[in-house]
Amino acid sequence: MSDPLLPHIDFEVPADGLPIGKAAEVLGVGVEALRYYEREGLLLRATPRDAGGRRRYGARDLAWISGLVLLRKTGMPIASIRVIADLSRRDGTESQRLAFFEEHRTRVIEQLEQTQRHLAAIDHKIISYRTAIASREAVTDERDAQ
Repeated sequence: MSDPLLPHIDFEVPADGLPIGKAAEVLGVGVEALRYYEREGLLLRATPRDAGGRRRYGARDLAWISGLVLLRKTGMPIASIRVIADLSRRDGTESQRLAFFEEHRTRVIEQLEQTQRHLAAIDHKIISYRTAIASREAVTDERDAQ
């Protein structure tokens, strides 16, 4: 399996990894999210366990999950993340991964453009309300001056 490009996690991970609660805290996600990612087959490998059967997340696991979180925040559906995870487990799939990310990038840009249009509409409303308030205050000030 080729080494995927993974986000950097700014946290010192011990050699035996982090327990699920600490991993969730470091990643800014809930414990149930980590369990969900595992159940849905979104991780690169089976989550290592200690002798007591408790999950232990290594630095590479945390970096991968951080990437999953980023992809979800960009609107990528779980089904698509599953495809990326599957491709990332296999050598020689870089061109497929590239095509997948290029398509997702196009969708993110379209969403960004739509969000910018929505923001412009909100800005227009704000200007309209500020103008209405300023006009009302000017009329009130004019009446008070008489």
